[in-house]
Amino acid sequence: MPSPFKYQRLAQEGQARRGIFSTPHGNINMPAFAPVGTQATVKTLTPDELRLIGSDLILSNTYHLYLRPGADRIASFGGLHGFMNWDGPILTDSGGFQVFSLNDLRKVDDEGVTFKSHIDGSYHRFTPEKVMQIEAKLGADIIMALDECPDPLNRAYNEEALARTHAWAVRCAENQVRPHEQALFGIVQGGIFEDLRLESAAFLSKLDLPGYAVGGLAVGETKSQMYATLDVVMPALPTDRPRYLMGVGAPDDIVEAVARGIDMFDCVLPTRIARNGAIFTRHGRINLRNARFADDHGPLEQGCTCYTCQRFTAGYVHHLIKTKEILGMRLTTLHNLHFLEQLMHDIREHIVLGDFYTFKERFLDDYLARKTL
Repeated sequence: MPSPFKYQRLAQEGQARRGIFSTPHGNINMPAFAPVGTQATVKTLTPDELRLIGSDLILSNTYHLYLRPGADRIASFGGLHGFMNWDGPILTDSGGFQVFSLNDLRKVDDEGVTFKSHIDGSYHRFTPEKVMQIEAKLGADIIMALDECPDPLNRAYNEEALARTHAWAVRCAENQVRPHEQALFGIVQGGIFEDLRLESAAFLSKLDLPGYAVGGLAVGETKSQMYATLDVVMPALPTDRPRYLMGVGAPDDIVEAVARGIDMFDCVLPTRIARNGAIFTRHGRINLRNARFADDHGPLEQGCTCYTCQRFTAGYVHHLIKTKEILGMRLTTLHNLHFLEQLMHDIREHIVLGDFYTFKERFLDDYLARKTL
């Protein structure tokens, strides 16, 4: 049976790539940004709204969905696609990052990790085999191997964790339940250490997986360290597969990572800051809680074509945010995700035109010109 998963590169300028990744639920235009739907929902928005702003892919969280409502219950609805009424591609992470962020609530060994639920204190165990079973029931198009995400600056911990991450990737590949319906991506780890990252990229590349992710970044290192790590890792990964930078969603980081060959991104940042009244603009991030917006009769951003900017004033949205109205959170979330999807559209267009690096410098000059107001 031929695989439904295929990466097609349509254009390339330097390391920046314009491509398409085919899945059973449709194509993902790349470079792509995936809004995060942790609990099988992108907070405050409907699937139709996500389609309208141009989202091809949604990410959901295995750890949270395993705990509530449970993988069996979601499977009874036809998997995540039926459960959340989203007919496009879905990616589920392995839950590893959430488990390892529990600190004192988990214990790791070579076989897997035992953790205590943040909801009710009950104990659970994730192994590579268990995670593959859970992700099969959730039914996402792209699934992630279980990995260990260590402190990026701790070499001893990274050496120990890397051995487990590699062994677990092999076990995930060997125990994948639905290989012709789900693309398993391996996760390159190794912190900020060049030799460990190269070792990880080489090991995982030999597994011949449908795609590869770079994990363990944007978790404590500096931006320059993150970019330097990508400079090391990207040339070591296969060029005929998607490359996914996990947990990164700041606009400046996205354009820098695309310039280094990244094809996919996800992050809670745009929706999380939106619910707190902060929005992205071409000239940096702004805080709508600032009193200066109370009498602003213009849109959140001049020239923006999102629903919020086309219909409401900054003064009105400022009022909604200050009074903690749900509509305010919806409107800022719509704006931020529209901003990122428009950015991805522009990136793809400029790669095809062959002037992406000019676009990148112009974008960064504007975006980083001033600090958040």
